[in-house]
Amino acid sequence: MKQTYKNFIIRDWQPSDRQPAAEVIKTVLAEYGLGWEGEGADIDVLKVEEYYLKNGGEFWVIEHQNQIIGTGAYYPINRGKKSVEIRKMYILPKFRSLGLGKYLLQELEKTIFKREFQQIWIETASVLKEAVQLYERNGYVPATGVETQRCDRVYVKQRTQIDANERR
Repeated sequence: MKQTYKNFIIRDWQPSDRQPAAEVIKTVLAEYGLGWEGEGADIDVLKVEEYYLKNGGEFWVIEHQNQIIGTGAYYPINRGKKSVEIRKMYILPKFRSLGLGKYLLQELEKTIFKREFQQIWIETASVLKEAVQLYERNGYVPATGVETQRCDRVYVKQRTQIDANERR
């Protein structure tokens, strides 16, 4: 996958992106007082091949002027009905409020639903207020069953209006 949004490139992760992607995530977590968990919740960023690519998921990076400034990913999970979890949606502070987060979320959803998944799950922390607002404004509803220790919210979205819009 490779596409552009304004002057950003959104593309598939490559092995050379491992450390830059991890740095983006570490930076954003620190901004909100959350710690990097390289042996826990964030191990998937260090082992993208194992957690995403081998399991039928995808990991994307957002590039601006040859620097990684954001990430977004998903992989299939055993929760709900033919489900995936969107993970690692992070954008450096300087590049927020440009519509990039909403665009990234919508592109992830389109890709996921084209692959005929029925539900998208997202876990997040309340302190990530912009993320919470983004998910709620885009049709994600609160659910139960948080699995990641640093998270206190879980959302789910059913395959709905996207299908109807694409058929028209």
